[in-house]
Amino acid sequence: MRCNSGEKNEQRLFHPDESNDLGAGGNTSLLTAGVHLHPANRSLTSRMTDWDERYRIGDTPWEKGAPAPPLLELLDRLPPESWGGGPVLVPGCGTGHDVRALAETGLVVVGVDISTMAVERARAVPAVDGESYELGDFLDPAWRAGRNFSAVWEHTCFCAIDPAQRPAYSEAVADLLEEGGLLAGVFFLTPHDPGEESAGPPFATSIAEVEERFSPWFERIDGWVPERAYPGREGREWIGLFRKVSKASVAGQA
Repeated sequence: MRCNSGEKNEQRLFHPDESNDLGAGGNTSLLTAGVHLHPANRSLTSRMTDWDERYRIGDTPWEKGAPAPPLLELLDRLPPESWGGGPVLVPGCGTGHDVRALAETGLVVVGVDISTMAVERARAVPAVDGESYELGDFLDPAWRAGRNFSAVWEHTCFCAIDPAQRPAYSEAVADLLEEGGLLAGVFFLTPHDPGEESAGPPFATSIAEVEERFSPWFERIDGWVPERAYPGREGREWIGLFRKVSKASVAGQA
């Protein structure tokens, strides 16, 4: 699934969960992928593209062939133990470039995507060690049931989904992370040039919105504009690091 959105020239094909500009994998419609779509998300189907078809015909401008530069910057900056004991979840993993970059540090990593073809291609790449891929919708409580992760790597999935689904996204991440778990992500703040049509995906966001969405369950521990970026995205992204707080801490803030 790469819950990711499309770059500017991606908007002709509506809903790239991770579209043109955003990372290493594309999404297919949750229905055409044969994945159960949670009722709360069914309103999205009219705006979703058949991502398997796009992979089939090679219409994948989001496929950069390498991990996201901000992730590589983060891995250089963050000690491996900061990710916890694993596993680490990569929602909307696409063909798995980010998954493999994380696995190369010795982490156990799980990538999930709603595109059958993306998952098949990710599995076809020789394994680094400790990574796996699943076909599924991580927003669906049925997929999340019984799962627990020490960290989540977010790569523009947040900016690809309909903004109305962002509360569901933040709840899903909180549900999947263990207490003290790390949410690390690169958020696409300004995907559109001045005067350009701003309809997404990708959908713009702000640091304030990101913090507000995750504040019921997380505390921000760091954030910065990455020095490394894909061409055209320099200065438009923001890396945010959040730590899941205990239920008692959340109750104490109420």
